Amino acid sequence: MNITIIGAGEVGYHIASRLSRENNDVVLIDKSADRIKYVFENLDVKTIHGSGSSPNILKEAGIESSDMLIAVADSDEINMMACLFANMLSPHTIKIARIRNPEFLGNPRIFSPDFLNIHLIINPEVEVVKTVLRLMEVPGASDVIDFAEGKVKLVGIKVLATSPMAGLKLRELDKKGLNHEILIAAIVRGNQMIIPRGEDTIMSNDLVYVVTEKKKTPRVLKLFGKKGEPVHRVLIIGGGSIGTTLATELEKRHIHVKIIEKDTERCTYLAEQLEKTVVLEGDGTDQALLQEENVQDMDFVMSATGDQENNVLISLLAQGLGARKTITRIDKFSYIPLASTIGLDIIVSPRLSAVSTILQYTRRGRILSVVPLKGEDAEAIEVLAMETSDIVGSPLRKIKFPKGAIIAAIVRKDEVIIPSGESVIAPQDRIIIFSSKESVPEVEKALMVKLEYF
Repeated sequence: MNITIIGAGEVGYHIASRLSRENNDVVLIDKSADRIKYVFENLDVKTIHGSGSSPNILKEAGIESSDMLIAVADSDEINMMACLFANMLSPHTIKIARIRNPEFLGNPRIFSPDFLNIHLIINPEVEVVKTVLRLMEVPGASDVIDFAEGKVKLVGIKVLATSPMAGLKLRELDKKGLNHEILIAAIVRGNQMIIPRGEDTIMSNDLVYVVTEKKKTPRVLKLFGKKGEPVHRVLIIGGGSIGTTLATELEKRHIHVKIIEKDTERCTYLAEQLEKTVVLEGDGTDQALLQEENVQDMDFVMSATGDQENNVLISLLAQGLGARKTITRIDKFSYIPLASTIGLDIIVSPRLSAVSTILQYTRRGRILSVVPLKGEDAEAIEVLAMETSDIVGSPLRKIKFPKGAIIAAIVRKDEVIIPSGESVIAPQDRIIIFSSKESVPEVEKALMVKLEYF
């Protein structure tokens, strides 16, 4: 497949890296010579130095033969112009664009087939807010991902030393009668991602990914010693796009919200736009201000400023002052493992959200969704079982499946099955698979389906 990518920032780079590894022909365009040089030296893709909004540059990239255009430059205008010219030069090309400006997003006719003809619009900030809201629905979790229209939840839980599950071998779940209710799909220990087996032990400070039915999520949290208390009070640091959108959504849920924003004009705007949120002018890194606003009584503190170093500092301060849970906005992919290592509760990343959404859209055929996890070290894959696949019709214990992957759940119509060795997959079952990055090609082979594209 031929794919043209506009923008060699972190999102463009990681998408190009992923797609090129999967044997696609990728052309990456950026007007920064330094970025192009870095991509040329590190990825097996064609690079072009220039603006993606230039018709001549698009022609040089071979847009007429391109199956897909992914416009993720830093500028909304460049992304839109790239799609406009791509539509004129190659109407058949599928177009995906990252658009952040609310003024553009508020006029959807711009993106209609009659004009720009953009097939998918990505707003990373909105995707982050969706992630935060999912987390707040499952208090006590560090990560929450939905599959099969929400029937199945993949819940990431940080294991405390006091947790009843700390020190437990996975084979002991059977003795507790839990094997048919939950499945431990993965364990993140430091910087290591483990696809566990029966002899593996859950340890203090592990981040454990648990697969379960939606209705059993409260029981899962209780098993790990987590209190699923409802959210009543949230403090947001940073009144930008993420902070404003989150506050608006929380108001609809009747949650008491405060926002701290240091820009006077922005505070005035927030006070006019938000109905019930308390808007405070100040610096979120000011410990005295956090104490004055009773940070210790907050169910969640969200650090959502545009400065990720400040976000880390704010979250550490809030945790030290007694906040129940912190959520930290991190933009750089390389910071994500580090932020987890220093003890931050929950990390959200607009850029990772953008990569995840784009990859999900590009998949086709029997692959229903693919979600990168822990940066990009692992993937949760939802796939439709094909009648011709080797994994259909035999007990799982008899199937040779990649060591770095695990079948975490089977959805058969409205029934959710947490599989055991005796479980049998039927054609048209929806299967949720957890796999290390290295094992994905072997998973493809076992499923007899390629992670193909439009």
